[in-house]
Amino acid sequence: MRVSAALAAALLLGACATASTKPELAASSHAKARKLEKDGQLRPALLEWKVARAIDANDAEARANEARLTARIEGLVATKVTEARGLLQRGAPLQARRSLLSALALDPANATAAEMLREVGDIEFVTYTVRAGDTLASLAERYYGDRARGEVIWEANNLPPGKPLVVGAVLRIPEIPGVPFYAPRGSDKPVPPDEPPEVSPLLSDAREAVEHKEFAAALADLDRFLAQNPGDREGAELKKLALYRLGQTALEEKKYDDSYRALTQLAKLQPDYQDVASLLPQARRQVIDRHYQEGIRLFREEKLPEAIAEWKIVLDLEPQNVNAKRNLEQAERLLKGLEQRKSR
Repeated sequence: MRVSAALAAALLLGACATASTKPELAASSHAKARKLEKDGQLRPALLEWKVARAIDANDAEARANEARLTARIEGLVATKVTEARGLLQRGAPLQARRSLLSALALDPANATAAEMLREVGDIEFVTYTVRAGDTLASLAERYYGDRARGEVIWEANNLPPGKPLVVGAVLRIPEIPGVPFYAPRGSDKPVPPDEPPEVSPLLSDAREAVEHKEFAAALADLDRFLAQNPGDREGAELKKLALYRLGQTALEEKKYDDSYRALTQLAKLQPDYQDVASLLPQARRQVIDRHYQEGIRLFREEKLPEAIAEWKIVLDLEPQNVNAKRNLEQAERLLKGLEQRKSR
């Protein structure tokens, strides 16, 4: 009898046992959404409920909470806008501006708040000269740490919809109360339009590499830059963005090991960065499943050492995985028996 027949008969395949169900994948988004809302981060919480619905269209809890939170945000925005109108009538433009910016922090696309904000004037902002490769999303990531806030910059500058930024154009980047604002290093004052913030060539190259999805090159440049400038906040934030984009892109492209490594590194730097707490378990599950299935394939091809190596990876990530442990023990016994027969 061929060895493969004996091996196949001995192995109990549990391929389906490791597959994650939709409710399990959505559960992490549920948990994060609740925590974010509890912490007052309503927009990120709403996004997590939408992620849960994208994972499982039949998720009734996610659907109900998405509707509830949408209504809550709309109500808060309406309250802030009404509050701003009252402040303007009482001759308090500074307080009105803060109310309007708070409304835009909740709903960056709110046209009423944006129009009132432009009329108020006297907005605290920095100016930025557009460079090649810049987008509203990349500028929002740079100044607010959140790519979704690009619409605030779009509204503040009354830009045409759907058009790319023009290199050399000067944009006003408004501060949003309650949101981290990363002004050019060393200054809280607006940068003159003809004097854009000085940027290290390494940092500039890294930013361009991130925009072109050349993540390995970007991370190499950033590691060198941060070795020379360990306290640089902009470099540290850009490294987080590069790791996040790499993890997200690799996950979409089914390069699960690359995704898991990048997201694990990012989680060590900042565990609550965007939706890394949701993406990391997904990448980890996919890595476990892929190595488990690869072990089965190699086992069937009588490549026992290679199969053993794959199942050891599974157990490193998930020590309690019963199927991988059983298969590993069985394969090691069979390999030992084969080696003993060869030595006779």
